Amino acid sequence: MAEKVLLEKNLVVRHSAIELIEHWAIAVSGLILLLTGIFELPVAKRYYIITVPGLGWTADFITSLYLHYAAALVFTMAGMFHLFYHGLRGEKGLIPQKGDLATSITVIKSFIGIGKEPPLPKYLPEQRLAYMGMAFIILMLILSGLVKTYKNIYAPDMSHAVLLWATWIHNIFFVLFFLAFLGHMAAIALKPNWPMVRGIFTGKVRLDYARHRHQLWMADIEKTESIVPLEEIPAPEAAVWEPVTAAQPKTEQEPLPEVEKEPGPADDKASVSKAGSDSKE
Repeated sequence: MAEKVLLEKNLVVRHSAIELIEHWAIAVSGLILLLTGIFELPVAKRYYIITVPGLGWTADFITSLYLHYAAALVFTMAGMFHLFYHGLRGEKGLIPQKGDLATSITVIKSFIGIGKEPPLPKYLPEQRLAYMGMAFIILMLILSGLVKTYKNIYAPDMSHAVLLWATWIHNIFFVLFFLAFLGHMAAIALKPNWPMVRGIFTGKVRLDYARHRHQLWMADIEKTESIVPLEEIPAPEAAVWEPVTAAQPKTEQEPLPEVEKEPGPADDKASVSKAGSDSKE
């Protein structure tokens, strides 16, 4: 996991780049599977879908089937990578835990103003329950789809009973996958979940949101990082600019030479008076 607090940006990394690629690979290929699965039925002409610009191919069963196979390959590979990558890394954040059902009810009730939302981990308890349900749906779609694909490519004479079971299972879980997709979109539409939408695209959510709603998750992160709240960080003191001057070399000043004073009239008078005083003695 690439969980990291970006304090100066008021963000926390919720999903790594690999997790974003996994998510969008499954989401986009799953949406293509939904559409091409519907187009394999005789609905494109019946409901005039072929009249929409760019969708004339939707009435061609073979084209829809090949697109379905291509999307199924991406869907299956992304799902297998997700399972093994996170399984080998021992990441169990999305595995349902004891008490998730009761906590989910409490969280849902808080959405309509009944009670208060409890402190939450990184993933909401209803996210963990939905994850396990979606994982089972995807597993059944892949297994039943493999049986149908094997019949189309390698075993056209497959037992009618086996093919019938595979077809019914695939169709039932196709409907469940569509309903789960609608539920996923409905969960995003709830206002308390809006801040998490950013994480689906960038992998990051606001730090203040995470500290407010996902207290248990942030407590785990801040155990390993010395995080100081942004408002408690002292502002740096303003630097005082002082001009820098080049050091001048010190030189010893030589004494000025003494200038001999020329005798003037005043000096002559002083000499005469001194000589008179000497003669009197």
